[in-house]
Amino acid sequence: MALVDLRGGGNVEALLTPLVPAMEAGGGAILILIDPEHLDQAPALLAVGATHYLVGPISDMGLRAALASAHRLVERLGGGVAHNQRAQRIRRGDALYWALGRDGQLRLSDNLARHMGLDDTRIAPAALVRRLPRVERRAVLAGLRAMRRAGRPAALAHALPERPGQRLVHHLRHSDGAIAADVEWLSDGQAQDGATRDYLTGLRSRQAALDWLDRRAGLATTILLLSISQFDRMNAAYGQVVGDALLGRIARRIERMVDDVAPGTMVARIAGTEFLVGLTGEAAGSDRATFLARQLIGAVGQPFSAGDHLIRLIARCGIAQARTEDDATQLLRRAGTALSDARQAGGEGIRILSAEKHSRQVDADRLETDLRLALDRGEIGIVFQPQYPVDSDKISGVEALARWNHPHYGPLGAGILFATAERSDYMLPLSAHIQAEALRQAAAWPRALSDLRLSINVTAADIAQPGFMTGLLGLVDRSGFPRSRLTVEITESGLIEDVGAASALLTALRTEGLGVAIDDFGTGYSSLSYLKNLPLDYLKIDSGLAQDIAGTARDRIIVRGVIHMAKSLGLKVIAEGVETEEQLHLLAREGCDFYQGFLRSAGVSSADLINLVLAT
Repeated sequence: MALVDLRGGGNVEALLTPLVPAMEAGGGAILILIDPEHLDQAPALLAVGATHYLVGPISDMGLRAALASAHRLVERLGGGVAHNQRAQRIRRGDALYWALGRDGQLRLSDNLARHMGLDDTRIAPAALVRRLPRVERRAVLAGLRAMRRAGRPAALAHALPERPGQRLVHHLRHSDGAIAADVEWLSDGQAQDGATRDYLTGLRSRQAALDWLDRRAGLATTILLLSISQFDRMNAAYGQVVGDALLGRIARRIERMVDDVAPGTMVARIAGTEFLVGLTGEAAGSDRATFLARQLIGAVGQPFSAGDHLIRLIARCGIAQARTEDDATQLLRRAGTALSDARQAGGEGIRILSAEKHSRQVDADRLETDLRLALDRGEIGIVFQPQYPVDSDKISGVEALARWNHPHYGPLGAGILFATAERSDYMLPLSAHIQAEALRQAAAWPRALSDLRLSINVTAADIAQPGFMTGLLGLVDRSGFPRSRLTVEITESGLIEDVGAASALLTALRTEGLGVAIDDFGTGYSSLSYLKNLPLDYLKIDSGLAQDIAGTARDRIIVRGVIHMAKSLGLKVIAEGVETEEQLHLLAREGCDFYQGFLRSAGVSSADLINLVLAT
């Protein structure tokens, strides 16, 4: 709010001209004090930009009432107090700020730490000062000492590390007895960067993304086009201010996920709620792109906190692989087509336009028909995902995973493959084929891989078949792969109907020399009776649960409890879907034994697996 005293006259234009643009842009109020004899000027003042006026003589009560009225206007323009508080809480994730805690540690916003080139958001003050240009450190320290002595707000400025043309200014203030600072750009360099930066999220702009794609014409390039579904309804519920702040938070999550999976990747906001991620080189493969799409959709799907509210969003993703003739606009248009397919279809919300095909919208009926021919055509292949001890770089085992190399849709993952098999009542032939092919390839491994364990998946339909164990053991023996190195993995949801029968079957398999694991623990009902009644060697933690180890304190408690229960029962624990060093470190600290995931390796062919083992 601005209070302008025009009693006794004054130059209206000189006083209001600097105020009106800022107040209109920020949703502010201008209260004018005028003499009774000048009341006829009120309409003109309102036309110029004033929002309220008060006629003298001015009493304390009258002034307080006028200020309250102006304040109410500011609240309404901003969406109300609670609305603005929610927006502020959301914005804190993207803002540039820091606070000095009572423990003497600085806590930096994620965005400020990134610009300062720091890996941690909680550091000692000296660590921040050391990141500054040497010639500016003394002035910064002097400004901090002056702030402490005087106790009044102050400001200090400095250049960014290794970017001398860009400067930040820190507005120092006291907050709850400690020093804090709001930081903003001071340099013209940021303004000049406006054409290549999205003003709302700080990501690259649409034009910058198109320029980046044009420079990579003819190279192996894949783009992901991520869209937030029904964001307009979220805006209607919480307001535009909260929506804008939320887009900034989404941008930060996308950046962090991309940095973990494919560092150095182009990330841009294309328009509205659409974000582009550009992959090149090895990262442009369909498997890595699909994996990243799943991670991004999962990251956006995690609730956002806005005061007392949790905001939940859904994302869809279209993926397009560049063709030789594609320019930037054509590639972006093809990604848009894939995104449209993803919005219309169900499932995980991801569709791909490969370089060879014009459409990747999956026709479920066609898939069911094609699956019955896929085995004869040799389209169902096997990859092996390496497993590692948490304290070693040496591969200790692998899990056999299925891939469908569809002649029209290209590579399809196990999720679509098994969902199609279940719909078409073709699960048993498919499962038998995958088990036999995995054993055949593993039996041909050279002596260098003679210590590796092989894990194969067994479905609920498999274990329900009469004579299943006899058939499986015969298959293993005919392949020549040693029983002692084979682990059978059964998903927990497949055991719910008859725990007693499952227990008898697993006991018999262990007696015959096979290892037994319960797979994807944490995705289904997670009945503790499984751990109580089933004879197991391994418990495999589902990827979603394993990744929660780096989440909130509540998440860590749950994961820790699962690991400790398994260890208390004498089981080895394997974590799936490990993607970051932080997740690995925390899982190892809690007692996890083995892990698999993109942190070390995706699923690889048998030949590539041999090369991996020989290289270590």
